[in-house]
Amino acid sequence: MVETTGGGPGDGTAEVLDRPLPDGVRRRVVQIVSDGFGGLTVAELPAQLRQYARFAANRRAKFAGNAMAAALETDTLFRQRIGEKLREAQPELAGALDSGSPPPAADPLDVAAAAYVLRPTGWVKLVAAAGEEAQRADAERADEESRAELERLREELDRARELTRAETDRLRAELDAAKKEAESLHRKLRAAVSDVRRGEAALRKLQGELEAGRAEGQAQVSAAESESRRLKARLGEVEAALEASRRAAREGRSVEDMRVRLLLDTVLDAAQGLRRELALPPVSVRPAETVDAVEPGRMTPKDIAARALSENDPAILNQLLALPQAHLVVDGYNVTKTGYPQMPLEKQRLRLLGQLSQLAAQTGAEVTCVFDGAELAAPVLLAPPRGVRVLFSKAGVTADELIRQLVRAEPPGRPVIVASTDREVADGVAKAGARPVASAMLLKRLS
Repeated sequence: MVETTGGGPGDGTAEVLDRPLPDGVRRRVVQIVSDGFGGLTVAELPAQLRQYARFAANRRAKFAGNAMAAALETDTLFRQRIGEKLREAQPELAGALDSGSPPPAADPLDVAAAAYVLRPTGWVKLVAAAGEEAQRADAERADEESRAELERLREELDRARELTRAETDRLRAELDAAKKEAESLHRKLRAAVSDVRRGEAALRKLQGELEAGRAEGQAQVSAAESESRRLKARLGEVEAALEASRRAAREGRSVEDMRVRLLLDTVLDAAQGLRRELALPPVSVRPAETVDAVEPGRMTPKDIAARALSENDPAILNQLLALPQAHLVVDGYNVTKTGYPQMPLEKQRLRLLGQLSQLAAQTGAEVTCVFDGAELAAPVLLAPPRGVRVLFSKAGVTADELIRQLVRAEPPGRPVIVASTDREVADGVAKAGARPVASAMLLKRLS
């Protein structure tokens, strides 16, 4: 259906499309707008599209597709500017549409998209025809896929039948083999029964022989007892000789002790010389000091937090940073967007890092500031200030996860303070043994 509103005859801009734009045509239209987007200045763009001016063409089509389609439909001047870029890029197609005879070999979706942008006479019919052509192509493709799937299923059915037939033949062969094996086992069983009967007869014969053997054994036992008495007498003689040899060994032991002591002194002298050569320091750490525990009288972050101070009192942060070997980890953008969100990101970073440098110089604590790398439009060229370690998270890793990795890397017992208002970050680092503080507390301390 085509309606005319206010335009003269033959004016394509007066035609109105009475149905939704086909998906294929819409994608081509968005691509045309994205391609022509880069040739326009920021002032020539509609206000809602200026934020995408620096995007690459593919990212622009991905993230600003709906906004570009809406602007093309509602902003006539913007559509005319995109149409001029299209005429420059595809003059033959634009000329053919103006003459009312689109190229027969051209893709209907490209023709419909160009007609939608240029709005020549009869553009609505071209768009509608492209939609019908796309639907017909989808239906043909679905029909071809259905036929291919049916053919595949038929082939699978034939293969299944062949496998079933082969499996049946195999099972029949196995059944015949089992029957033959059962007949063989029956024959073996009958032969085994005969062997058992012969074995019983042999057993009775062996029992008679055993009785005779017992009588002979009794005689041998008597002879063995006589031999045992003789051996006991010989054993007494050997024990006497052994005692004599032990006495001789005890008399010679003093010489062996002297040799062992001389060898031990040699080893000790060599060890002391090696210690002097290597300049080894005395042992300052004992094994018991490596066990993580709370000693009486030693302050912990939880003891400090329990004092009668306000939750956001900077004095708490001062006490934490005064602990030996304290490490302050700062969630950069969380702090800057809490304190001065109206400033650009670059100025936020510079202001925070300058204040953290002063804090590190005052307290002597180790300071690490973490920024989210996803906030960056380009790599940051930044010289970290003295006393502050600056880290950006890698692609696919958030600043929160990088902070948790830093906390887990610290040894148990070291005071680690994490400045962030993010509750998920605070809970995670608290479980790992760190002390979370609010961003507002750090901002008060810095000011």
